[in-house]
Amino acid sequence: MNESVFEIVEKSCETLKLDFSSTEFAALAEENDLSEDAVTAISLVFEHLRQKKVQTTIHTILKMSRLPLKDPKTFENFDFSVIKGKDAERLKSLPSLSAIYAHKNLAFIGPAGTGKTHLAQAFGFECCKRGMKTYFIKMSELRDRFSAARRAGKEAAVLTGLVRPSCLIIDEVGHCEFDKENTRLFFDLIDRRYNKEGNFNIVFTSNKNPSLWRSNFNEDDALLCSLDRIFDDATVFNIKGESFRGKKLETIALQTSRVKAPDSSEMPPV
Repeated sequence: MNESVFEIVEKSCETLKLDFSSTEFAALAEENDLSEDAVTAISLVFEHLRQKKVQTTIHTILKMSRLPLKDPKTFENFDFSVIKGKDAERLKSLPSLSAIYAHKNLAFIGPAGTGKTHLAQAFGFECCKRGMKTYFIKMSELRDRFSAARRAGKEAAVLTGLVRPSCLIIDEVGHCEFDKENTRLFFDLIDRRYNKEGNFNIVFTSNKNPSLWRSNFNEDDALLCSLDRIFDDATVFNIKGESFRGKKLETIALQTSRVKAPDSSEMPPV
């Protein structure tokens, strides 16, 4: 069913945070004997302002997400045709964002160059487009942020900042080592997001199976509790195959030759 012009104006005012209802607009139109064309024109102006506000909000969310804005990784520019297997359709359903509405974590596991980070960033990019706050961070950056927070006594502030986004993407799990204190902070982060209300999830990428993650952490109890919460309700995509990287590599073969110096007998007289 199409929305009426009065409903369009009310929805626009909600987005623009204006205290103006469809009932008030209808009463105003009646009092001033506005024509149908005039009412429609007013609704178009409000809808334009609403769309402008939405785009500004999306741009701000993308800018804060730390996702690459130049040549962003999206579902539109991911080549799904190279993904084979009986569960390939599950991967193609990611753009629906059902995982975040169902509070289901995602993990993309596989060798380097198989599209794990692309898919994770594409999921985050789609969240931003829907107005959901997203944050992308590599595991090594998370380690360094925890270490800096401990030195400055700002652990609570850092954890709060990482709990806030609807979608938290942690890239390259297993590429660095966490000491005991950082492992405990990692558990605190997972635990707080596990108990978070609303639409949210965590997206992980790793070239290691989760059963091998413990080799990069130094607090078994905290890690096991973290893994228990991460995979309590999660979808893990194990991606196998050759790396996509280097597909556009162009190799050009060149050869140099030394120019032979002319024989003195062949040189012209001075």
